[in-house]
Amino acid sequence: MNELLKSYEPITLDEMKSVKLMNRTDTKFVTNTSKLCQLLKMAQQDYYVQDIDGQRNPDYDTTYLDTKAFDMYSQHQYGHANRQKIRFRTYCISGLQFMEVKTKNNHGRTKKNRIEVWDMNLNEVTKRLFLQKNLQYEVDSLQPVLNNHFNRITLVNKGMTERLTIDTALKFSNLTNGHHKDMGPLVVIELKRDGLVYSPILHMLRQLRIQPHGFSKYCMGSALTADEQLPVNRFKCKLIEINKLIKQ
Repeated sequence: MNELLKSYEPITLDEMKSVKLMNRTDTKFVTNTSKLCQLLKMAQQDYYVQDIDGQRNPDYDTTYLDTKAFDMYSQHQYGHANRQKIRFRTYCISGLQFMEVKTKNNHGRTKKNRIEVWDMNLNEVTKRLFLQKNLQYEVDSLQPVLNNHFNRITLVNKGMTERLTIDTALKFSNLTNGHHKDMGPLVVIELKRDGLVYSPILHMLRQLRIQPHGFSKYCMGSALTADEQLPVNRFKCKLIEINKLIKQ
């Protein structure tokens, strides 16, 4: 895969700032590394690859928090439209870390607020003030519940109207029960484009029969590593599909 990425023209972080997706729509797809290699061969003439100091497939590390009653997981499990997630994300290549709150409203739009941090200590005044402003749950009710490590490729189309993130080598560690899950060849793709502007990658995805597929890393990782404390009924069909992709 890294050899394939070498054939792409690079784009820097500064150059990517011009890709302002003001009317953004997000669509997720799930596949495996075999299909991904085919997709990367097809897309190399139409897309740049993000390059950070020579790295084109850098590591990301994420720790999700939830309440002690797992309210945020439950909101998603039962299909509530207004829901939130909170996470600490570390960009391993630079060491930068952010605390992020994602809020999805009943119109399907997701808003992300974040601040740069240096640790996950929630007693710090700046973090508490940020959470009191952006999170609908009490700060003192939060606990770390899931860690997720993965590699991410970022492609930008040459029309500068969309970004494509491609996550591979996903590994989940449940911080409440010690269970782990290596997702092997599973690949999670997210297309972020400017409204309904033409997308070259959509045609390629259809050719490869890679269909849209919702995938929340927090919820899927929790469901895959859960014991009896978490309900997984709503995710059973997705879990079956994911396990089929892993075994292909």
